[in-house]
Amino acid sequence: MFLLDIIFKPRRLLCLLALSLCLAGCESLFFYPMKEHVRSPDDIDLAYTDVRINSSDGASLHGWFLPAVGPAKGTVYFLHGNAENISTHIASVYWLPQRGYQVFMLDYRGYGLSTGVPTLPAVLVDIKKGWQWLLQQPQTQQRPVYILGQSLGAAMAGYVVATEPELKQSLSAVVLDAGFASYPQMAKETAAKHWLTWPWQWVAAGLLGDEYDLEKVVAQIQPTPLLLIHGKQDAIVAAGQIQRLYELAGQPKRLLQYEGPHIATFQQPANREYVLRFFEQAAAGEVTGL
Repeated sequence: MFLLDIIFKPRRLLCLLALSLCLAGCESLFFYPMKEHVRSPDDIDLAYTDVRINSSDGASLHGWFLPAVGPAKGTVYFLHGNAENISTHIASVYWLPQRGYQVFMLDYRGYGLSTGVPTLPAVLVDIKKGWQWLLQQPQTQQRPVYILGQSLGAAMAGYVVATEPELKQSLSAVVLDAGFASYPQMAKETAAKHWLTWPWQWVAAGLLGDEYDLEKVVAQIQPTPLLLIHGKQDAIVAAGQIQRLYELAGQPKRLLQYEGPHIATFQQPANREYVLRFFEQAAAGEVTGL
């Protein structure tokens, strides 16, 4: 879920949120961390290793490394959305080890067992630190590496890929599922969905900076193959934001649209197969421009 949608409950909360948008106007409103783990990979019969990484400012980051079942075809660096933590978002990637892909899941600062408070650009630094750690691991050497981000994780993953050329060289492909183009536009569209916050939509957009907007840099992801994904019934991220990213992105690029809601992509076997084919084509250098 995203921003106001996850707390559209009592009117009192709506009023407080609208007021906070006006007074604070900061990117931290996009982060809704949960500390408690609701499950571990053990609970779903997945092997895993706990990972601890020190970020540059003293924050301790936690993640899970899920080894592939059998010989590894590659490694997926997974970056989740704005709410909860890796213990819930594992639902999007638990199937990958059985299909031969190692998965590294990172909780940003303030999420799960990671310390600190999530803000931009600090979380972007966390993503970079996790990426650097992953590339140093023996089990990732001489194998393709992919980034898979969902929702806010997609917007941030795309930004880091685009602005870190040395790290980008390590990637075989980038998959951005339900990512958005602009933080101010996202705040405006979300506020406009409810009558109580509708009058604040322009204020919300005006107070949020656009320094880290993916639309500004998405063209710099090229020539790394890029797959954008969007559910046609997504009530959180508008189709127009995905279309804008697709239009601005360089080649090679693909757009997968499916019948379903926000980040429900991998509930559908056909979407899993599409992404696996994309990984294989990217590793073989077979993803060409349209």
